Amino acid sequence: MPMTWTWRLESADGQPLDEPASPAHQNQSDAESWLGEQWRELADAGVAQASLYDGERKVYGPMPLAES
Repeated sequence: MPMTWTWRLESADGQPLDEPASPAHQNQSDAESWLGEQWRELADAGVAQASLYDGERKVYGPMPLAES
């Protein structure tokens, strides 16, 4: 099974960031778990929001990474 689930990590204006980058995941659950574990570090690195993709298909997002 190809690993196709990735997060598009974005700046506040919705532009994709080259770094940091999301690893590829085998399924949606693994991708969501990764973001749940990494969001604080990603936000500290300048990521403002993230969108989940299955291959080229956008599943949902953008979701803000700031604490409420």
